[in-house]
Amino acid sequence: MSFPLLTATAVLPAVGAIVTAAVPAARRTAAKWLALLFSLATLVLAAVVVVRFEPGGARYQLTESHAWISDFGVRYELGVDGIGVALLALTALLIPFVILAGWHDADPLEEVHPNRRWRPTQGFFALILMVEAMVILSFEATDVFLFYILFEAMLIPMYFLIGGFGDRAHSGGDEAAATQRSYAAVKFLLYNLVGGLIMLAAVIGLYVVAGSFSLSEIAEARANGSLSIATDTERWLFLGFFFAFAVKAPLWPLHTWLPNAMGEATAPVAVLITAVVDKVGTFAMLRFCLQLFPEASKWATPVILVLALISIVYGALLAVGQRDMKRLIAYASISHFGFIIMGIFAMTSQGQSGATLYMVNHGISTAALMLVAGFLITRRGSRLIADYGGVQKVAPVLAGTFLIGGLATLSLPGLSPFVSEFLVLVGTFSRYPVIGIIATIGIVLAALYVLVLYQRTMTGPLKAEVKSMPDLRVRELVVVTPLIALLLFLGVYPKPLTEIVNPAVEHTLSDVQQTDPKPEVEAAP
Repeated sequence: MSFPLLTATAVLPAVGAIVTAAVPAARRTAAKWLALLFSLATLVLAAVVVVRFEPGGARYQLTESHAWISDFGVRYELGVDGIGVALLALTALLIPFVILAGWHDADPLEEVHPNRRWRPTQGFFALILMVEAMVILSFEATDVFLFYILFEAMLIPMYFLIGGFGDRAHSGGDEAAATQRSYAAVKFLLYNLVGGLIMLAAVIGLYVVAGSFSLSEIAEARANGSLSIATDTERWLFLGFFFAFAVKAPLWPLHTWLPNAMGEATAPVAVLITAVVDKVGTFAMLRFCLQLFPEASKWATPVILVLALISIVYGALLAVGQRDMKRLIAYASISHFGFIIMGIFAMTSQGQSGATLYMVNHGISTAALMLVAGFLITRRGSRLIADYGGVQKVAPVLAGTFLIGGLATLSLPGLSPFVSEFLVLVGTFSRYPVIGIIATIGIVLAALYVLVLYQRTMTGPLKAEVKSMPDLRVRELVVVTPLIALLLFLGVYPKPLTEIVNPAVEHTLSDVQQTDPKPEVEAAP
């Protein structure tokens, strides 16, 4: 039996979570280092997955299949295509930076007695590792029921990370802030639970009509004609799956939980939400919605494209008007997820390749911007944009990294998100030109909210409250520098990603029986 590499990439952070949580209360520094080491070891395994993956090979590689709940046809089946590999690598890459950035976010306000059992620091990092394990396994699952279990289970550690470890630098730990954190955590949980319950009904319905939860078995049955799903049934099942994924993504009008959750969470947890967990929703649209329900996906495309377009413009408009720095980044992410979903349902190779690249590049750029914003908020103790001014005069490195993160967010040419956004717009325009043209409004608004944010916080007169603000420290530079390097590298040389992603996109387009529109060329007179 070959080594179960995919299982190992998920088991390792899960074991790390258990070990970290078991560290004695007074040894919180040891717990931090253990969590970091386990996350780095997971990154090494993820790198092995990337190296062993053959872009031109079988659709799903490094597969594993074992009986699980035989009476109900549930199997433990794993496999990765190019899209899953890219997102697995993104998750494994970001978690060490999340841990380093949150190094002191869960430190107790007073010294912990050696005999006390309460271990907030250990719990914080253990929960992060548990989220990593579940997200990685969800990118690998090719059994629908297994994916559903992971899709729902990851809500539990995220709930505690949002509600139990809030933005202490801003709130000061008072009762009102605790209430806001609880509200944000409950709202996050309820929205996603409702989506999950609707998806559960669709999962059961899929089993009733297909007799299996296995993606490979269902695809084979469809190919040889032994499985035919009635049109109305397929559409209802598609809606059940898509609703849950649209909540997680998040897509307008199911997005309202995200600004609350990102605003009240610590900056590293906010990165975990939007750069890692939310990608499960858009990934699942490609893997499950389009592959399981191709005809229903095409039927729903016009409405979904309109919803994505609303997300792009609405999210950007609300970002322009924000006074809270973290909520501004949250609304910007809603706009970006609109681009991703638009690219997926444009049903073109450029659109879907761009959407997958957008998932990766948005994760890197949002992590860079949000983590630097978190460092800024920790120094000043405020999320309000109006409380800053002239920061670049006392902390030029902090201001410079903040600017690069912001420019990446507005998809400046030369930085990696530009490639993604360009492909999405080209792919959308080739089939839906009106949608593509209107979507460019989001680009203009992105430039507005990013540059205004930088101007108000980093330039202008130096405010008295930031005169003694220190520049980035070594640990913070270790967090930010590799992210900026990746933004630059993938901005000028995206080929390593496109080579992995493009074959998987071709398979997805084949599932929905779509080809790229031929360019219309007028005949010469």
